[in-house]
Amino acid sequence: MNKDDLDQNDTDIGDIDGSISLDGDERFLDARQAAERLGISRSTLYAYASRGLLRSEPIPGRPRSRRYPRADVERLVLRREVRRDPQTAAPKALDWGTPVLDSAISLIDRGRLYYRGHDVVELARQRSAEEVAALIWCQRFDAASDLFDRSSRRVPRLPRAARDLEILARCQMILPLAAAADPAAHDLRPESVAATAARLLRTLVQVAASARRRDSLAATLASGWKTERVEALDSALVLCADHELNVSAFTARCVASAHATPYEVVGAGLAALAGQRHGGEIRRVDALFREAGDAAGARRALGERLQRGEALPGFLHPLYPAGDPRGRALIELALPLASPEVADLSTAIVAAGEELVGGRPTLDVGLVVLARALSLPPGAAIALFALGRTIGWIGHALEQYALEPMIRPRARYVGVAPAHGPPPSL
Repeated sequence: MNKDDLDQNDTDIGDIDGSISLDGDERFLDARQAAERLGISRSTLYAYASRGLLRSEPIPGRPRSRRYPRADVERLVLRREVRRDPQTAAPKALDWGTPVLDSAISLIDRGRLYYRGHDVVELARQRSAEEVAALIWCQRFDAASDLFDRSSRRVPRLPRAARDLEILARCQMILPLAAAADPAAHDLRPESVAATAARLLRTLVQVAASARRRDSLAATLASGWKTERVEALDSALVLCADHELNVSAFTARCVASAHATPYEVVGAGLAALAGQRHGGEIRRVDALFREAGDAAGARRALGERLQRGEALPGFLHPLYPAGDPRGRALIELALPLASPEVADLSTAIVAAGEELVGGRPTLDVGLVVLARALSLPPGAAIALFALGRTIGWIGHALEQYALEPMIRPRARYVGVAPAHGPPPSL
């Protein structure tokens, strides 16, 4: 890599790092490793760090030595590859690759998840879903009361034939009806989008709960789903609110970049979430619980999945090698609320998953455990996921509305080559 690759000049500020073992922590590279991966000298590496192109931090126990996040290094490598060969580099960025869009909403760092710098597990313990929505949409908790106090609006009624559909399908069906009754949704100024989002979210919650109450979001769900555990539902909504640039968030951003309304953005997000490889993971986890039946059948059910060559749902999240903190928080919340049978089955499935594949439970497992612990209606687990994630989709839409370019990548054509005749006459 030369100085033109990153539009920076080399500056020699000295070599104090040396080559140091990082004790197997694969999240970081030492100076030698980082410089070799980037194809630059160590003095250039230090220059990148001093100019903010690359983060560094002291190595514990070695204050004069620095380490560099592997993700930052790979981001710079990809940036070089995009400049030199965009066609080859683009697919890498779209498949669990390095970041491709800027966002200030959520961060996954060292096994923890943050919304606007706040640890998500702590938010789930201390803040309501409305407050977290206000944080993500308006960057301040105290906007919640004003947003949701103004969100009351008559919710359109679904056709009678649709009322027996699964909760997620009902939510998808209500959106175009609610959008038609809300012309203010076309106002894409930030304060108007936040107000629309509050109305939209309350509409989805009321449809999901089959309840017309004007209580908090979690209380409305609790009323319709016949549970008194309002705080548990509130925590679940918070833990589900956002998760960086997953497929539904990226879909939402693409739609928002066309300046579609928040209703259309959320409709697109729900369509992506309903897919087998996104929210469908929750359905597979729920099926695994049913296959097990009870604690005695847990190891057998998981083993049979593996024997059939099937992936084990709900374990081994690639972004959380040490375990998904959202799944852990939900399970810890749900087990004391569960019957002995549900608690034993849940504990047995988690133990069997850790034993057989060495993975810890994800958010998907946590949602299924909570739904069973509270005896929620069928489809409630994936509905909680969708309702919580609506908060994040609106946050991504707000970021995207503020940007001028529309998201429009190019396709690399790999089909039949055209026969090149003379150019058409004009």
